[in-house]
Amino acid sequence: MAAPIIVKIPEKRFWETGTYTMSILLPAEYQRNPPKPTDNKVYISGTPDLTVYVKSYGGWVTSVSDKNTVNRLTSVLDLVGAEYIKGFHFVAGYNSPITIFNRHNEAWVVASDDPVCTSSEEWYS
Repeated sequence: MAAPIIVKIPEKRFWETGTYTMSILLPAEYQRNPPKPTDNKVYISGTPDLTVYVKSYGGWVTSVSDKNTVNRLTSVLDLVGAEYIKGFHFVAGYNSPITIFNRHNEAWVVASDDPVCTSSEEWYS
């Protein structure tokens, strides 16, 4: 299994629909000549370099756990005056679906300026 699986999650109210984009990173040996998708809903795209603020969390990725984690992250970013892109965030899941314990996930918010926090040791929430 490739890891992490990255999902772009639009900011929306719970009753609104949204487009979620799931990305699977290709191993280095396949990046120059990726396999051709057999489904027209699957496509190969490049991703620009990103600078992201990250908040790790355990357990299963659910809409509640994701929303709580990204809210904690953006609250701290707002508190320190960090500039970040609003309207979406990413969630990265690193475990196989059959992993029950010690799961690792991350909420990512894309920085839109030079990062305010340069290491995870600068703040915890």
